Amino acid sequence: MAELKKHLHVQKRDGTIEKVHYDAITARIKQLCYGLEKIDPAATAIHVIKKFLYAGITTSQLDDAAAETAITMATIHPDYEKLAARIAISNLHKQTKEKFSDVIDDIHKNYNYWNIGLSDDIYEIIMKHKDRLNEAINYENDYILDYFGFKYLIQHFLVKSENQTIERPQHLFMKVAVGIHGDDIDSAIETYKMLSQKLCMFSPVVMQLQPAARKLNVSVIR
Repeated sequence: MAELKKHLHVQKRDGTIEKVHYDAITARIKQLCYGLEKIDPAATAIHVIKKFLYAGITTSQLDDAAAETAITMATIHPDYEKLAARIAISNLHKQTKEKFSDVIDDIHKNYNYWNIGLSDDIYEIIMKHKDRLNEAINYENDYILDYFGFKYLIQHFLVKSENQTIERPQHLFMKVAVGIHGDDIDSAIETYKMLSQKLCMFSPVVMQLQPAARKLNVSVIR
């Protein structure tokens, strides 16, 4: 296996090219195995290399491959589903901006309201209170999501640009919270925390923020 793959190269996130290293793939997986005692990082890396590795693959695509590999191994132990979620979420974090207000600014500048459901008044409220909102977001809470829940958000709710997801689940939850409460930032942050910690349902809210929705009608379930 090593002989067959040794001449392959991977494209890093900064655009540079380097040789594929089995140890680097293993280390990337091992980094996300904290608290998961039933994971075999080396075996997982071997599965990734055998099934997915090809010349010119990007590090982001390698992460996708590792997540897909891990989810297929969930029949061995549930820890692999948790690993799959961690890899997928970490990959998204590496591809997206962290600061909520920066992401909202990009969305507002580059997309029409009816494409993404972000009105001028919500944008202005977010920009007015951006310091508080940025500070309130806890990106570690993305890791509360399971793999299939995360992939559902990617597919249906998170904003994309040229098929590239540009916002994180926490950005979405805060956007929804501000959409509910407007200028009442204390209440918006409280609702964000509930959404972020999965203490209430968010799907009906998000649906109201999608294209062609003219009113916000939400029932928060505690």
